[in-house]
Formats: sequence, C-alpha cells, structure tokens
Amino acid sequence: MSQREVLLFGHQSAAFAEELAQSLPGWRVVVARNVAEALSCLDQVIRPVIGLVHLDQLAAELQDALEDISAVTGVMEWIALVERDLLSTVPVCKFISDHCYDFHTLPLDVSRLAMTLGHAHGRAELRIRHSHQHIRPNQFNMVGSSPAMQKLFASLGKVSGSDAPVLVHGESGTGKELVARALHQASLRADGPFIAVNCGAIPTHLVQTELFGHEKGAFTGAHQRKIGLIEAADSGTIFLDEVGDLPHDLQVNLLRFLQEKIIERVGSVQRIGVDVRVIAATHVDLEKAIAEHRFREDLYYRLNVLRLNVPPLRERCDDIELLARWCFDAFAQEKNGRVQGFSNKALQAMRTYHWPGNVRELINRVRSAMVMGESRLIRPEDLGLSMPRVLGEPNSGTLDMARDRLERDLIQHMLYLNKQNVAATARQLGLSRSTLYRMMNKLELKQ
Repeated sequence: MSQREVLLFGHQSAAFAEELAQSLPGWRVVVARNVAEALSCLDQVIRPVIGLVHLDQLAAELQDALEDISAVTGVMEWIALVERDLLSTVPVCKFISDHCYDFHTLPLDVSRLAMTLGHAHGRAELRIRHSHQHIRPNQFNMVGSSPAMQKLFASLGKVSGSDAPVLVHGESGTGKELVARALHQASLRADGPFIAVNCGAIPTHLVQTELFGHEKGAFTGAHQRKIGLIEAADSGTIFLDEVGDLPHDLQVNLLRFLQEKIIERVGSVQRIGVDVRVIAATHVDLEKAIAEHRFREDLYYRLNVLRLNVPPLRERCDDIELLARWCFDAFAQEKNGRVQGFSNKALQAMRTYHWPGNVRELINRVRSAMVMGESRLIRPEDLGLSMPRVLGEPNSGTLDMARDRLERDLIQHMLYLNKQNVAATARQLGLSRSTLYRMMNKLELKQ
C-alpha cells in the first residue's frame, strides 16, 4: 500500500516530525517551517492533500501562509495542533473555524490523530474527485439545462444553418453577445471574422465613420483611410449590439446596406460590396420604439428575419446553482485560500433573488464573494444578498411592505448597473422618467 503524505507546517514542526514518522505507519511526514520550505516541497512534485499546522503562536502571517500553500496545492484540508488552553482565546477559535477541517489538542495522541488524518484525507479525496467534474459549457459554449435554455439551444441549432439576419432580444446581462458568438461559431462563416459593435457606446458623430469607414481627408482629422467595421467583417459576421440605440438618421444607412449589401465610405462615391451576416441585439422593445417613431419599421423587419429570445435569469431558476458553480470553477485561481464552496443559505438566497442584472450580475457577485469571503463557505452576505423572509414569520410585514422592499431592491440594482443614470434605468424598467422619480421619492431612494 502506497504511503499517504501529510505536510507538517509551523515553527516548531521539527519537534513533532520524528514522533509522527515513527507512530504513523502508512504516512509520510513532510516538514516545512515556513512557506518557502513548503513551496520547495511542492516543487519536488509532492502533493499532500492534508496538512498539520502547529498553532504555537497565532501570527497574522500564518493565515496568509496557509492561503499561499493552498493556492499551489489546490485542495488541502488543514488540521490544527493546539494547546488546550489556547482554545479559550477568540483569535485561535476563529482561525480554526475559518481555515481548518479539525483540530487536535496537545500533547499528541497518535491513535486519535491517525483517525482524524484518515477522515481528513478521505474528505480531501472526495473534494478532488468533485473538482475534476467541472461543469462544462454545452456545444454552444453556454451553461444551462433549464427548459428555457434548451429551447434557446434548439433555436440556435436551426438558425445557425441560415445566412439570414438575426435579431437577438434579451435584457441587459443575459448574454446576447455570447449567443451571437455561438451562432457565428456554429455557422458556415465560422472561419471568418466576428466583429462586435456596441451601437450605444459609440458617440453619435462617430457612428457613421465607425461602421462604414472614411477616406483620407473626408473631414478634419481624417489623416488616413479607415476601414469601417462592416467592411472589416467581410466573409464573417458583424454583431450590432444595442441596435435600438442607433441614431434615427443613421438607421437609413444601415437599412440601405441590408438591402443592397453595399457600403460607401465617408468621403467616397465608390460602392463596395460586402459579404457579411448581420446579427443585431437589443434590450429595447422595438415595437414600442417604432410606435414612438424612435426606430424605423422597415429596418426592424430587415433585422427581424430570424429572432432569438434570450431568457432572463429569473425565468431559468434551475440554472442559477449550475451557473454559480461553473463560475466558481472558472475563476478558482482568483479566490482566496479559505473559500471552498457555497453554503446552502447562499444557494437559497441566489435561487430566490430576482437578478435584475441577470447572468452578468451573478458572475460579478460570485467572483466578489470568492475574493472577499471570510468563511470556508460563501454566505448570503458575501454575495450581497439577504435571506428571504418566510411567509408567516414574525415582522414579515404586509403585502404592501413586501412590494416596496422588492421595488426598492430592483430600482437600486438597476441604478447601480446603469451608473445612476435615471433615463437608462427608466427605459430598462419600462417606465417614464417622471414615474421612476415618483417611485424613488416614495421609496426614499437617493440618486
């Protein structure tokens, strides 16, 4: 039977090493008095999954040391060796609670320690096995198994075989660009360029030249020819994100391109043929925008030949835990050493939250919790979420109070996502600015 390895770490570790080595058959004791020695052992392809840390003194550096070691080993269960009288001190108890699987009071009781080591080793092996079972995106490089996502995947499979324009509709943060990239990669144009353009982020006076390009000398500051983004996407796909924010006068130029597949650079009369597939996306209700004369109806029908609807996260609750665990795996290198997963309360809080920022918000909250969390398991407060009150719970309040809490949370998050821009927040909520201001005053929200 092969030997299992245990890392013995601490300033006084050498004093225990010989006793442990003689008394623990089947175990190889690797001694490290500091981080440098521990990392040197690891460089020699030694990969212990459990460690003993001697708490002879609780220096602030000890916490950083364990995190540095765990960052290299990945999965590691720590057992504290501690004098019994130290267990009455708050810092020691907190350190053990936050960083250790178990503790062993001194003097050494080898038979009892051997049992603890065995349990810790078994737990570490289970975690290693689980860590190898990463949640993998499906064939469209997206994560999701809910009925809403299965419907989207089925639609992607159908649409990818066509070369017609596609309109992707979904709320901010749902992953519209990810859908567009998946569509491009699954199409016959996959070997061509994929160019994404955020129409709402380009200054109005630059949209024309950014999309269609310009000739040298076309205007002040045009010192050389510029190839537009549409022309640069020739033989591939151009993704026009937030096309609903495109200025009304420039919608005519886009319509002409969609009809003729020909562009003219600013300052030129040369007509250039471009072979490109157009995928557009918006969170705006374009039918409403047409009725309000903010969007051209003829352009809408040119873009909306094929349509894909990306579901908001609140309509795919079955995917929330799946996405959170995928995010935890994907950004595992960023997390601090003590964070090992999600608590049940955190998962429950995520399932009951309304996610106004959708998948983008979930990823941001999980990544923040992985870095800033102070416990082994991520808690609701690490995610910036609160546990929902149970119906019938004392002080749960009236229905009007519950509605006010929900509206307050939603408006606060939407203002945060839109950098306190009230006009943009009102558009996303489907409200007029005056209505949103009235609600903010009622709920005592400050901009």
